[in-house]
Amino acid sequence: MPKLWNETIDAHRHAVREAILNTTTELVQAGGLRSVTMSQIAEKTGIGRATLYKYFSDVEAVLLAWHERQAAAHLHQLAAAAEQPGTAAERLRTVLEAYADIARRRHGGELAALLHQGGHLTHAERHLAHMVQALIAEGADSGDLRGDIPPAELAQYCLHALAAAAGVPSKTAARRLVGVTLDGLRPVP
Repeated sequence: MPKLWNETIDAHRHAVREAILNTTTELVQAGGLRSVTMSQIAEKTGIGRATLYKYFSDVEAVLLAWHERQAAAHLHQLAAAAEQPGTAAERLRTVLEAYADIARRRHGGELAALLHQGGHLTHAERHLAHMVQALIAEGADSGDLRGDIPPAELAQYCLHALAAAAGVPSKTAARRLVGVTLDGLRPVP
């Protein structure tokens, strides 16, 4: 097959997949997780059920794919924050503030229970931990952050502490948690 033909087919498949994911999100937000059916997804997306089943086996598979897409977008956002100009400590603050805001806006209830089971996000979580660890190591090397505790342990401390942002009511409250977390990273005299 000609290259242009393959690129056109790939673009079409990607567009259909994205439409399915977006439609499913809208349906879940409108009626709840348990109300969504494959027939509804196909109808609202404007495709046949047979076509839908070529992409996904069931509603849960669609939701997991949507969640992976969201996690990848968040990871991209956090990586961009880590690459901003400034000291390692400044970039770490930016990353942690973005992470806390993501955690604060995280979905809850039965959707969270479904999406956070299994290991489909292990790669993204590992990548985030390494990103934070690298910033902490860089900050420790420059003397801006503590160097008496391994950066890997401090990265886990930060990420677990900021998971608490899921329960705070505002961005301001999430920023306060970031401040408290960063206080634990100050160099020891």
